[in-house]
Amino acid sequence: MANLTASRRSLLRAAGVAALAVPAGAMAPRAAAPVSALFDPLSDPSAICRTASGATPALTAPGARRQLKLTWNANAICTAGVPVAKETGIFERYNLDVEFINFGGSTDQLLEAIATGKADGGIGMALRWLKPLEQGFDVRITAGTHGGCMRLFTQQATAINAVQDLRGKRIGVSDMAAPDKNFFAILARHAGIDPDRDITWRQFPGDLLGEALKRGDVDVISQSDPLGWIVRERDNLREVANNLTGHYSNRVCCVVGLRGSLIRDDLAAARALTAALLEAQHFVHDNPDRTAEIFAPYARVPTPQLAAMLRSHTHGHNPVGRQLEQELAGYIDDLKLVNVMRRNTDPARLAARIHTDVLGGAV
Repeated sequence: MANLTASRRSLLRAAGVAALAVPAGAMAPRAAAPVSALFDPLSDPSAICRTASGATPALTAPGARRQLKLTWNANAICTAGVPVAKETGIFERYNLDVEFINFGGSTDQLLEAIATGKADGGIGMALRWLKPLEQGFDVRITAGTHGGCMRLFTQQATAINAVQDLRGKRIGVSDMAAPDKNFFAILARHAGIDPDRDITWRQFPGDLLGEALKRGDVDVISQSDPLGWIVRERDNLREVANNLTGHYSNRVCCVVGLRGSLIRDDLAAARALTAALLEAQHFVHDNPDRTAEIFAPYARVPTPQLAAMLRSHTHGHNPVGRQLEQELAGYIDDLKLVNVMRRNTDPARLAARIHTDVLGGAV
């Protein structure tokens, strides 16, 4: 019990392995340990010991192997945990057979695909999902996967050194509704800058943002990894801010979302899928070099660069339960500041509505 941090990272892994020795009839889907015990050993260190001894009910789906479909963006380094879960046998250990759907459509189409059963779940950016979820898609966020990956760049020779210097500047973005555009608009608002009046946003194809900066069409560009990292290194750009800046240093940006009907009809499968994806995140955090090798076929980026990106993210930050709800509510409140969410939206109430704590058994 001396190393609580190591115990925290290995807990899901231990639960998954222990599950293989537990008879199927012994695994009641609603009997999982409280999420505080599963993910916050500092609040109850003895919970780790109970889990390690096999006394805590397992998270593996009982009975026949579940066949599930998971949507992801195969080009986004944020989702590296998805192929890791398959390549390392994590899905199999949780009694899951997961088919990947590489989704390139709009967020509304993605969430509709999950809500209507064309997929069982997906990985996405909280700042892109929250507005559509406000409108009522039957999709529930069950876990956060990591923080980091959205970046703001400028040329080395400029006098733009911080968010406070963005007043009157032109920022290039790939999408006017992109998570990074929303995030840096939020940072500007917190710095006393009106992102609508004091900043000019200009849209360019993602792979041309670096060129737009070179030509002087914009003063700053915003981009997500891996493209953001690649452009920074290639063009020797200065990173002004990222989504781990300031009090966002411990805020999740990517989340797991499952169809509501899966949670209602097969909680064990929903729990197993969420737990498997979180175990994969622990693997990413502990093994960035191996993860880069697994993800490299999807990215066409040298593995050392991919590993460096992964190390810069917070793949060890995977909030669930109350902590996740609080982080989602914080983003909802932020999005109200930049006129993305309705002004009369109650952040805490909406966060509670779009989130389900499948690992804690509260449905």
